[in-house]
Amino acid sequence: MSTHPLLLEAHRLWEELAHAPRSFPTAGGTRVVVSPESRLCPPGWVGVVALGGSALVTVETESTAATVRGALAGLTAEALVDAAAVREVLPVTGVLGPAALSYASPEGFRPVTGPSRAERLPGGHPALRALEEAAGQDDSAEASLDDITSPAFVVLEHGRVVAAAGHRAWPRRTAHLSVLTAPEARGRGLARTVASAAVADALAAGLLPQWRARLPASRRVAAALGFEDLGAQLSLELVRDEPTRP
Repeated sequence: MSTHPLLLEAHRLWEELAHAPRSFPTAGGTRVVVSPESRLCPPGWVGVVALGGSALVTVETESTAATVRGALAGLTAEALVDAAAVREVLPVTGVLGPAALSYASPEGFRPVTGPSRAERLPGGHPALRALEEAAGQDDSAEASLDDITSPAFVVLEHGRVVAAAGHRAWPRRTAHLSVLTAPEARGRGLARTVASAAVADALAAGLLPQWRARLPASRRVAAALGFEDLGAQLSLELVRDEPTRP
C-alpha cells in the first residue's frame, strides 16, 4: 500500500471521528466545519487534524466557525498544528498536542528481529498495571495500555513485564497502537520489539495500524517500524466571550 491509499484511509477515519463525512480537503487547503459531536477534541474546543497538506477543523457553533475561518485563512495546514503559530491569530487558553499521526501498510511494515522476544498476555493482566505504576502517571496516560482491545505483547524479565504494546479498536477497522516501557529498561529497543508484535497482529487481522505520538522517542520507534508520518492532531480551547449584562 502506497502513501496515497494510506492517506485516503486516514482522511476517512478522521472524517468519521469529526462527524463530518467527505469534509477533508483532498487537494490542499483547510475546511472548517460546525460539528458539535466531533471527537477531534474535548467538547467546546476546536479540533484540528492536518494530513497530507490538508486540514480539517471542527468547531461547536457557527459563530466560532466564522471567527476561526477568518483567523486561520492565512495559515498552511502544517501551521495549523503548530500551537505557537495558532496562538498568534486566535485567543487560545488551552492546548492538547500536537500529536503526530503515522500509519503502516503491509508493504511498508518493517518487523523487528532481535534477541528479545515478545510474549502474549491478556489485555487486562495485572502485570500490565504494575508496568503502568512503574512508568508513572504521565507516561501511562500517554500510552493508555488499559484501553487496548487486543492481547498485550510483552517482554518479561525476571517474571516482570518491562515493555508492553497492544492496539485498540478504532472506527474504520483502525488499530490504534499503545506502547509502554519501564523507565529502567528504556534505550534497549524493547519498545520496538513489543510494538512490532502488536503491529504484525493488527496487519494479520486486516486492520490499519495508527501511531499517535507527541514524544520524539515514540515517533522514532514508529519510523523504525516503517510507519509513514502523514500529519498531526491538535486541540485548542479558545477564550470564551463574556456574556453581555443587561
